[in-house]
Amino acid sequence: MTDTLPAIADAPCNAATLVPDARRGAFLPALFGRRHFFKGETLVYSFLQWLSADYGGGYWQFMERAGHPLYLVPAGRPAYRICCNSNGYEGTVSADAAGIIATLFAFSHLSFEVEDDHLAEAYHRLRDYAGDHPEAAKIFGAID
Repeated sequence: MTDTLPAIADAPCNAATLVPDARRGAFLPALFGRRHFFKGETLVYSFLQWLSADYGGGYWQFMERAGHPLYLVPAGRPAYRICCNSNGYEGTVSADAAGIIATLFAFSHLSFEVEDDHLAEAYHRLRDYAGDHPEAAKIFGAID
């Protein structure tokens, strides 16, 4: 018998997990709200296209934490070069971090168009999560 626990125990308790295929249909309305999910989804894709010449469309994964929807992740590449002309940020981030950045941009953009407590809560939940992400400095460099 060993003193170590299975590898799953090494994963942070606050880690995001992949939304199973059976629940994908409910994810976007839960993340952006029923009134804004289509626009929110479109904004995420558009913001990554604006931020990265590496992105050309494709499949996205949906991430959640503790049963709450969190963000979208592009599945086409392991990393993306991000260039944000509005603040001068340039760098390469993982697909996971690129998804967080694009989702935060979408939430921010929506907040200027609509006043919605659900969107504000989702934005702050993701921003708090991003603060503990291994690429937090890059994420905040891109969104600030």
